[in-house]
Amino acid sequence: MFADYSHEARAIAQGCQLVAGVDEVGRGPLAGPVVAAAVILDPQTIPNGLADSKLLSATRRDALFEIILQQALGVGIGSASAVEIDRINIRQATLLAMRRAVAALPLSPGLVLVDGNDPPSLACSCEAIIGGDALISSIAAASIIAKVMRDRMMARLGQLYPAYGFAGHAGYGTAQHRAALKEHGPCPAHRYSFAPVKGVWARAE
Repeated sequence: MFADYSHEARAIAQGCQLVAGVDEVGRGPLAGPVVAAAVILDPQTIPNGLADSKLLSATRRDALFEIILQQALGVGIGSASAVEIDRINIRQATLLAMRRAVAALPLSPGLVLVDGNDPPSLACSCEAIIGGDALISSIAAASIIAKVMRDRMMARLGQLYPAYGFAGHAGYGTAQHRAALKEHGPCPAHRYSFAPVKGVWARAE
């Protein structure tokens, strides 16, 4: 099932000129940042096949990533690092990444549609939609941008810290990742407030 643009179209018909979709990726991993994206689609050029990024193949995500960047009126990306996650907790870091993504947009939206039920505080109107990444075109586009960006960030971290295999599991708690943690201990990219690191290792100051 593909997302559609009807929700945004209704808001535009009611006088809201610019509608942004926002989604995040990376709340659950043991390492790396949480990444959010904000996307304002062009109502005249909606990419075909927008859907929840988790339901798309990596090849399709990469293709849609490029199409969204080319056709959208605006794309903003924000993240919160593992250090920030440890300092303010994953919920607050996720909301911070979302605010940063909206702030990074080249245009100011009148309405922001956010996946889930926990929207950030923004200067404009904001609506949370459970399952929005599968239903709402702008949110689906944001989920794709966030997913591809985070995967690429984790691949770069994998080059810095090759012992953990970040490019393969993106920091999630796979058996391979947990075995590497047990053997090598955590690196600076790990979240020290998450088990199994929490209470066992302390981040170097």
